[in-house]
Amino acid sequence: MTTASYLVIGASHRTCSGVIRDRLATDDAEVPGVLERLRAVGVTQALWLSTCDRVEVQAVHPRPNEAALAIAAVMAERVGMATADFSDQLYTRAGPDAIRHLFAVACSLDSQIIGEPHILGQLKAAHRGAATLGLTGPELEAVLQAAYAAAKRVRSETPIAEGATSLAAAAIQVARDLHGDLKRCSALLIGLGDMGTLVLDGLREAGLPRLTIAAPVDRRAEAAARRLSGHFAPWADLDSALAGADIVVTATGLGRYILSTAMMEAALKRRRRRPIFVVDAAIPSDVDPAVAGMDGAFVYDLADLERVALQGRVGREAATQAAWSIVDEAVAAFARDRAERAAVPAVAALRAHFERERRRLLADHSGLDAGSATRLLVNRLLHHPSEALREMAADQDGVGLAERAAAERLLFRLFRLDGTAAEERAADERAADERDEDERRESGRHLQ
Repeated sequence: MTTASYLVIGASHRTCSGVIRDRLATDDAEVPGVLERLRAVGVTQALWLSTCDRVEVQAVHPRPNEAALAIAAVMAERVGMATADFSDQLYTRAGPDAIRHLFAVACSLDSQIIGEPHILGQLKAAHRGAATLGLTGPELEAVLQAAYAAAKRVRSETPIAEGATSLAAAAIQVARDLHGDLKRCSALLIGLGDMGTLVLDGLREAGLPRLTIAAPVDRRAEAAARRLSGHFAPWADLDSALAGADIVVTATGLGRYILSTAMMEAALKRRRRRPIFVVDAAIPSDVDPAVAGMDGAFVYDLADLERVALQGRVGREAATQAAWSIVDEAVAAFARDRAERAAVPAVAALRAHFERERRRLLADHSGLDAGSATRLLVNRLLHHPSEALREMAADQDGVGLAERAAAERLLFRLFRLDGTAAEERAADERAADERDEDERRESGRHLQ
């Protein structure tokens, strides 16, 4: 029986440039086509997770190395690169490492902002998309459900999510201090990073009525605008969109400055110096540091918002460590459960074999007394194992000796022969002590 292995292959903010991630990323309408492409190359249990921080395939396959190459080829095909040129921008996890990675993703421990709440919903949406196309199976379902359970524990047993939400709350506080009633403001989201989306969610809940979205890939920005009930601004019109925004949230993480001093000066001039509150939620930064020194531009990065939120770093580190402890505990429990399930067919087969021998013996020797019947049954059950051990003993080369030693160790472990032998020795010693005591008492009586 071939055992399926868990596999994760993808590109994230740690391994891949923002430009490549944007080309690799998918919107909802494109996902079915990508999943069908995975099916076509032989990956039949998989989901495609596309977020601003990562694009990755979480899969199950009996030949993980072969599947990893096939998945990498599909990804390279999407960005228009040769697989060999693209592979150095990918990460690959297999087996226990893949399981731990998946759990960490679900618990938002692998995000740019630890504890951000969006990733779990995105993972579940990717799961639903794969299930709709029949690309899930028992192994993938099992690991995903275990990951969701771990995420629930992390949310309920640690304050890890408080860090991300407090940053959004701090942004709302600064926006109100600068602009007053947010119902009179408009915002521009540049890029679709998770922290930027989180800040915008908070601003919308606080009453912000008007939102415009721009991103380096126009189709992604347009899809996000529909999803968030906002307006779409083409990337080529970013200067005009900037001039119309009271609040700007940048979240591209492209590794270069998106907002320059020249752009900001032009926008402030068109606004007649009305101030702009800028939240630089990107890692690395989207905003030229010189912008913070301009009159009318109020720039806060994530560290600034953390100070506003009075979020203690020690407390956040402790929460993160506690979350990782839960993840490691959940991964170990999942591995134990899968190992126990894998052993069930062998145990069932062994039990069925014993039962067949018992019935055959009763049918062939119905008149035997209990003692004779049980001795005969034991001999029958041990016949084939004994023959196999004798064959191993006859094979005196290194392989045969090692095989016999491994078989003997397994027998001692399966039937607890070490424990049985120890118990028998202890029983013999107790019986000998009792005999000695009886003899001493008998000798004492004779002497009297």
